[in-house]
Amino acid sequence: MLSFLGRRLLYMVPTLFLISVVSFAIIQLPPGDYLTALTSEMEAQGETVDNVQLEALRARYGLGEPFHVQYWKWISGIVSDLDFGQSFEWGRPVSTLLADRLPLTVALAGATLLFTWLVALPIGIYSAVKQYSIGDYLATTLGLLGLATPNFLLALLLMWIAFSTFGLSVGRPNAVTLAIAVVVLGTAGTAGLIRILRANLLDELRKPYVVAARAQGLPERRLLVKYPLRVAMNPFFSTIGWLLPGLVGGEVIVATVINLDTVGPLLLGALQSQDMYLAGSIILILSALTVIGTLISDIALAWLDPRVRLRYR
Repeated sequence: MLSFLGRRLLYMVPTLFLISVVSFAIIQLPPGDYLTALTSEMEAQGETVDNVQLEALRARYGLGEPFHVQYWKWISGIVSDLDFGQSFEWGRPVSTLLADRLPLTVALAGATLLFTWLVALPIGIYSAVKQYSIGDYLATTLGLLGLATPNFLLALLLMWIAFSTFGLSVGRPNAVTLAIAVVVLGTAGTAGLIRILRANLLDELRKPYVVAARAQGLPERRLLVKYPLRVAMNPFFSTIGWLLPGLVGGEVIVATVINLDTVGPLLLGALQSQDMYLAGSIILILSALTVIGTLISDIALAWLDPRVRLRYR
């Protein structure tokens, strides 16, 4: 297990390096750069453009240099001093912008993940054990509605209910808006995990080892928790790898509707204005979350499922 962990940690380094190169290249694919977008915006507003000032800014930020020079300047600063570069649009270091937005984003993602598991686990177990019951049909219906309802529509509906029914303020970030964001972001993930857990647990409950244990008189609750549920819960842990960055990157519209200062709207604005250092840094962080989440998933699966541990050996 330790050798597996060491190999995975070594694999993370080249993986993150390749991701950073691809991310930086994709950000620069659109024609022009931040100053080009700024010039177009100023001309559209009828303002004059000072070419001397633009050239000075281009030289200051190294926008006229080759791709590998710009990339090396960015990635070497991150590795040596955690310097993510300068945000063109905000005129501030990227590290300070991330320090302002990341804590709320991480807290929101963690709360959403916890909400998803706490809701999906009991409902998924009940739906499998009580197959074709009224509760099973109700959980299936609510799950399909959760998958089909757009996040922004659900956010607007919950905000309207909080304001009109309970008179709660939703105009600025507070406990109400955070709770709404957690429910909205967790709805689709909860619905998907319920369906996955239900299908996997139903498959396990029909296997011969469960039938044999039940025939030997093993109590139903003990039988359920000790054997089939442990196997059926593998998807809960295997989804950490994509769920963490999905929560951070997928809350762009929700955070915009609810007016939350998270990383999502910051990434959207950086992509629109071609603020390459800011956008590249956020994408790199999301990629790092994917890699770290995948590592956590593998470790959790090895702890949960003995078959995984034996395969690693």
